Amino acid sequence: MAEPLRVLIADDHPVFRGGLSALLSTDPGVSVVGEAATGAEAVALAADEQPDVVLMDLHMPDLDGVAATAEILQANPRTAVLVLTMFDDDNSVFAAMRAGARGYLLKGTNQADIVRAVHAVAAGGATFGPAVAQRMLDYFAHGQSQPEVAFPQLSDREREVLDLLAQGESNTRIASRLFISEKTVRNHVSNIFAKLAVADRAQAIVRAREAGLGRQPPYEP
Repeated sequence: MAEPLRVLIADDHPVFRGGLSALLSTDPGVSVVGEAATGAEAVALAADEQPDVVLMDLHMPDLDGVAATAEILQANPRTAVLVLTMFDDDNSVFAAMRAGARGYLLKGTNQADIVRAVHAVAAGGATFGPAVAQRMLDYFAHGQSQPEVAFPQLSDREREVLDLLAQGESNTRIASRLFISEKTVRNHVSNIFAKLAVADRAQAIVRAREAGLGRQPPYEP
């Protein structure tokens, strides 16, 4: 008899995590090996448990689901990440796919379909809910005229801050240009580091410039 699939659940809502755990525990072919409430916890537990599948929410504290997916797969490419989230916008879907997720379902998906999807991605397949699949079809049918957004996992404000970082601006100057406080800038920079999985300002600037950001000349008052 084959060993049950080892599954890690990553979601910041304890009730939803508990429901998923109870659902998967009804399948003798699945063993829930851990539950994570934050993206950072998911990365750490995945490193410890080496699960076959990670069920990943995208909206997570500390480290969002896209960044957590990228870190998990960088450490262990054999793990299959199945996104289970409320977000069905193009940016979220394609950011998760670029990070390496093998499937994307929306919360509210039929329970039996969730269990089937876990087995499908573990076997090397890809699975998408009907609404997500339609978005992907629409994107590829009409997406040729749509410019690709650099770092879709970042918010618009975080992308603005990253662009100014790539121009060589200090936190003080960024705060002045965007009419926000330096503390807010520091928070944005910290989020950028986490989402891009970089260690410091220099690495973030390299990533940004490779993506074409930072091309405007520095602001002169």
